[in-house]
Amino acid sequence: MSGNPAVSAETRARVLAAAEQLHYKVDKNASGLRRQQSRTLALLFFEDPTPDETLINPFYLSMVGSMVRTCATHGYDLLISFQQLSDDWHVDYEDSRKADGIILLGYGDYTLYRPRLEQLVRRGAHFVCWGNPRAGEFGAVVGSDNEGGGFEATRHLLGSGRRHIAFVGTASEAYPEFLDRYAGYVRAHDEASLSVLDGLRVDAGPSEEEGRAAVIALEQRRVPYDAIFAASDLAAIGAIKALQEKGRRVPQDVAVVGFDDLSAAGYSSPPLTTVAQDARAAGVALVEALIGRIEGRDTVATLLPVTLKVRGSSLV
Repeated sequence: MSGNPAVSAETRARVLAAAEQLHYKVDKNASGLRRQQSRTLALLFFEDPTPDETLINPFYLSMVGSMVRTCATHGYDLLISFQQLSDDWHVDYEDSRKADGIILLGYGDYTLYRPRLEQLVRRGAHFVCWGNPRAGEFGAVVGSDNEGGGFEATRHLLGSGRRHIAFVGTASEAYPEFLDRYAGYVRAHDEASLSVLDGLRVDAGPSEEEGRAAVIALEQRRVPYDAIFAASDLAAIGAIKALQEKGRRVPQDVAVVGFDDLSAAGYSSPPLTTVAQDARAAGVALVEALIGRIEGRDTVATLLPVTLKVRGSSLV
């Protein structure tokens, strides 16, 4: 029943026929003990502050469906939890045989998070994380083309005649994905032979509240701006609401572009132009990269393409 090639086709057929007649199913837990495998993957979410108290970034949630389907295709279960159980995920999951490997989504401040990844490497853990594939520090990293997405978003705004584009997002080594999106923003300005003004860059995390706060900060600086490129959809939606509350029309006075393509983006008013990440492909790539590591195959960083979806928030 395990597909052992030493068993003849005739014997296998007889055993499978008997199993079907008796409604026999393999006890996955028992066979896992024999193989010293649980046939389970652990998906660990980083806790993010969210308005609805789910504590999970909505983009990460959009990956879960394709992860579950891909796990099922390969004969694995998916265990979902937060990353806050202890300081040693390897002991919590691999050493305890709860899971054969770990998928990590989200990390907050990367400069604080990186030592924990280094610890997993030293322990020989099987893990893959969603992040910045360009860095290639930990091998099995899956992520989107953040720099390319930032470039396309900013070039779109410049192409529509905007010349004072604010960047809303924390662009630092602590947030490498946002930093890459900012690098794309800078590259688009360089291509257009335009300078980037420091006064048009506002640190903001992926939440509506921080998007609102960014607009307030821009108004207080009294620096002219006619567009906003937000490094997340949630911040972009918050920025739109703050602009409208101040009597600024979107997109006539200020065009807005986000990043992620959350389901909420298409329902905002006006609908949000955004850089779409492929959540389905991301979920598949994360699971397959981890299974590859568990099975001893070489895995490399995976950079997934992004697509600019133009909607009403940036079209006059």
